Amino acid sequence: MENLLSIITFLPLVAAVILALFLRGDDAAAQSNAKWLALIATSATFLVSLFVLTGFDPSDTGFQFVEERPWILGSTYKVGVDGISVLFVLLTTFLMPLTIAACWNVTYRVKDYMIAFLVLETLMLGVFVALDMVLFYLFFEAGLIPMFLIIGIWGGKERIYASFKFFLYTFLGSVLMLVALIAMYVDAGTTDIPRLLAHQFSAGPITLLGWQVAGGLQTLLFLAFFASFAVKMPMWPVHTWLPDAHVQAPTAGSVVLAAILLKMGGYGFLRFSLPMFPVASDLLAPFVLWLSVIAIVYTSLVALAQTDMKKLIAYSSVAHMGYVTMGIFAANQQGVDGAIFQMISHGFVSGALFLCVGVIYDRMHTREIDAYGGLVNRMPAYALIFMLFTMANVGLPGTSGFVGEVLTLVGVFQVNTWVAAVATTGVILSASYALWLYRRVVFGDLIKESLRTITDMSGREKAIFAPLVVMTILLGVYPSLALDMIGPSVTALVGDYQTALANAASAVHLAMN
Repeated sequence: MENLLSIITFLPLVAAVILALFLRGDDAAAQSNAKWLALIATSATFLVSLFVLTGFDPSDTGFQFVEERPWILGSTYKVGVDGISVLFVLLTTFLMPLTIAACWNVTYRVKDYMIAFLVLETLMLGVFVALDMVLFYLFFEAGLIPMFLIIGIWGGKERIYASFKFFLYTFLGSVLMLVALIAMYVDAGTTDIPRLLAHQFSAGPITLLGWQVAGGLQTLLFLAFFASFAVKMPMWPVHTWLPDAHVQAPTAGSVVLAAILLKMGGYGFLRFSLPMFPVASDLLAPFVLWLSVIAIVYTSLVALAQTDMKKLIAYSSVAHMGYVTMGIFAANQQGVDGAIFQMISHGFVSGALFLCVGVIYDRMHTREIDAYGGLVNRMPAYALIFMLFTMANVGLPGTSGFVGEVLTLVGVFQVNTWVAAVATTGVILSASYALWLYRRVVFGDLIKESLRTITDMSGREKAIFAPLVVMTILLGVYPSLALDMIGPSVTALVGDYQTALANAASAVHLAMN
C-alpha cells in the first residue's frame, strides 16, 4: 500500500481535526461522540498498521515502506521502518485504542481530552518512523505539548507542578540534541538518517577548554544525545520528573507515558547513539552500565518505601528501564535483543499495571495502599488480572517480563560480570515491592467499611485488559514472535558497531606507527 506509514501516522491527527472543527457542545451526546470518534480512529490506525506487520520482511535489514519527498530547510519528509522500529509502531497503535477505552469515565472537557491523545499518537508514531533528523526532532519535541496539557489540565492536585517539571526536564535535555543535530549537518552535509548512519564522524581526540576529549566529535555528539535520551527514558539521576508526572497524570496519561513515551529514549539510543557514535558508545559504555545498575537497585529500594500505588509502579518503571540501557550498551546480540524485547514487554505490563490502579481509583478515588486490603473477597476477576501483571513485572517465567530480563542479563554478563551480578539483585527487589503491594491491596480480610460495596470489573474493563493479557502470555511462551522480527536488524546493527570499532582501532594503530 502506497504511503502506508503516512496514513498510519496522520490518521489520528485527521480525527483530531474533525473533532476540533465539527463537534460542538459538551453535553452527554457530544461527549459520547468524541469518545467514539477517538476510539474508531485509533482502532482504524491499528488495523491499518497490521498491513505493515504482514508486509514487513524481517530478513531485509534495510528500511522498508520508505516514503520520501522534499520538505523544508533543505531536509526531506522521509519515513520508513526497520526491524528496530517496526515493533514500536505496532506497540503504539495497539495500545492507543485501549487507552481511549480506559477514558470512558472522563466527563471534563472530553473533546479536548480526546484531541490531546489523538495528536499525541501522531507525534509518537512520527518519532518511530522518521528517517530525517529534522523530522525526528520535531516529532520528538512536539510530543511534549499534548502530554504537558494532559497532565496539567486533567491531572491531580499538584498537576501544574508535575506538568512543568516534566516539560522543563525533557525540553532542556533536548536543547543539547538540537545543537548536536546542527553539528552533524555541518559535518555530514545531510540530515538524512540512512546517510548519517553510513557517515563516519571523527573519533580522533580533540582539545576543548584545555581538556583532551577522547573520542573527539563522536563523544561530544554522544553526550548531547545522551542528555536528551537519558531524561526521556528516564535514567538515574535525571528520573525525578517521572514519579511526579505519573502520580498527577490521569490514568490514560500514565499508561501512554509508561508504555510508549519512555521507549523513545531507548529507541534513540538504538537509532543514533550506538550506530552513529560507536567509538564514544564504547568509551562510555562502562559509565552507562553502572548508571543503569544504580537505577535498578536504588529505585527498587525507593519503590519499597512508597505508600502511593502509582508512585511505586513509576519507580518500578525506572528500574526496568535500567535493564534496557544495560542491554543496549552491552552492544551484543543478546543484550540488544533483550533491550528491545524488554521495552515492548514493559509497554504491555506497565500499561496494564497503571490501568489496574485506575480501576480501583475510579471506585475509591484514592491511590493510598493503606486504603485497600482484602479486595479478592469482592473483586476476584480484578485480583486475578492484577496478579498476572504483577508476576509479569517481577519476571515470572511464562510471561514476557522474564524473556527481556534474562536476555539483557545474558548480554551484560558477556561484557561485565560485576554489573550483571549486581543487576540480578534487581530481580529479587522487584519481587519484594511488587508482591508487597499485591498482598497489601488484594489479600487479607475485608475489614475497611468503605470497601464492602466495591464492585468487580465491568465488561468494558475486562475487554480492555484481555488483549494485554494475551500479549503478555503470548510473548512469554513464544518470544520468537518478536525476536524473529528484530533479530536480523539487531545482527546488522551489532555487526556494523563492531566493524566501526575495529576500523577505529586500526586507524589509531596506524597513526601511532
